[in-house]
Amino acid sequence: MEIKISQDQGAAIVQIVGRLDTVTAPELDQAVKPLIEPGAAVVFDCANMEYVSSSGLRVVLSTHKQLAALGGRFAVRNLNREVRSVFDLTGFSRLLTIE
Repeated sequence: MEIKISQDQGAAIVQIVGRLDTVTAPELDQAVKPLIEPGAAVVFDCANMEYVSSSGLRVVLSTHKQLAALGGRFAVRNLNREVRSVFDLTGFSRLLTIE
């Protein structure tokens, strides 16, 4: 997995490339921690994310909850069909902002 972080209109854009699974989820968690602060906006761009496991979903949910508690904003964008179906089946599609 590769993680690229950039800024766009006041939001941190976290591009996830490859597989977000048990092995790579801790890497994403560590990369995102410095971005979580009061009022922050974080977007996970998943255009190049091939797969997400339950460990990856935990990082997504944790990021969402931490930002919500600090009055921040979290969104996920550009889900491919396979990843979108995982989000739909787990109920994440109803819980998160998906762009």
